[in-house]
Amino acid sequence: MKVLVTGGTGFTGKALVKRLLDQGHEVVALDYKEGIATEELREWGAEVVIGSVADKDIVNKCMQGVDIVQHLAAAFRELDVPNSYYDEINVGGTRNTLEAAEKQNVKKFIYCSTCGVHGNVDNPPANEDAPINAADYYQQTKYEAEPLVHEFAERGMKTVITRPAAIYGPGDPERFFMIFKRVNNGSFPMFGSGKTLYHPLYVENLVDAHMLAMEPGKGDGQTYLIADEEYVSIENLVQRVGKALNVDVKIPHYPIWPLIIAGHVFEKAYKPFKITPPIFPRRVDWYRQNRAFDISKAKKELGYQPKVGLDEGLSLTAKWYKSEGYL
Repeated sequence: MKVLVTGGTGFTGKALVKRLLDQGHEVVALDYKEGIATEELREWGAEVVIGSVADKDIVNKCMQGVDIVQHLAAAFRELDVPNSYYDEINVGGTRNTLEAAEKQNVKKFIYCSTCGVHGNVDNPPANEDAPINAADYYQQTKYEAEPLVHEFAERGMKTVITRPAAIYGPGDPERFFMIFKRVNNGSFPMFGSGKTLYHPLYVENLVDAHMLAMEPGKGDGQTYLIADEEYVSIENLVQRVGKALNVDVKIPHYPIWPLIIAGHVFEKAYKPFKITPPIFPRRVDWYRQNRAFDISKAKKELGYQPKVGLDEGLSLTAKWYKSEGYL
């Protein structure tokens, strides 16, 4: 089939494009800027289009002859843009893509949302019916796009929504890198108890879910939380990263409230200069917001089965960081 992957040069998008090509599909990868990944994707055989999902003309052009849409494009926690940018990309861009897909009578539209729409999980593990409590503008606008997908589903389009947990793996230059870097130095400062729950998602497991969602009759009109089999405390995660790096990591504990205050102060101080501060509220949330999810619905209805476990995934990621010179 011909598949359009928006956000196709990003970390997750690139992994999905490769899998699609490996399975013989024709792929158009739409993303907003050139980069190292774009040349690699072209070498693999993908058609790479540089442009924004906010541009209707470009989206319509990319949609020609497309059978399946994998909509991954998103404005992701950028500190040097106005809130309107998140609306433009995460909500407006999704609407543009849905409208173009409807005109082309695509067979299926798969929208990648985020588990973050649930915010802090009060009663872990949360399922898809847990309260919506988006904690920041990224999560809020990702959720605001979900009713748009349902709207087009009611009009006859086959749609699936995924809500991935914390994605990581080889090829990820930033999401988990800070954890690996600190652990590799031998000491990881833990603010708070360290008992906060965290649910990782190995990137190839997420790709498995998105490939399953493409199949006829699977997941039509439904929303699925996608995560690994295991969720852990953040202290246990740090310890297991240490194991993957073969580092005996020390984990000194500190009170969290000074960090919360510092996060707000730094964010306000750095904002006029459009520079990412060393600490900000969303980063502090990692120490105090529970993320733990029930993936039984995806297992039952999509046939999803996370094949790569946490220790294997962390080991593969550690090897990649070392081979690429990050560590």
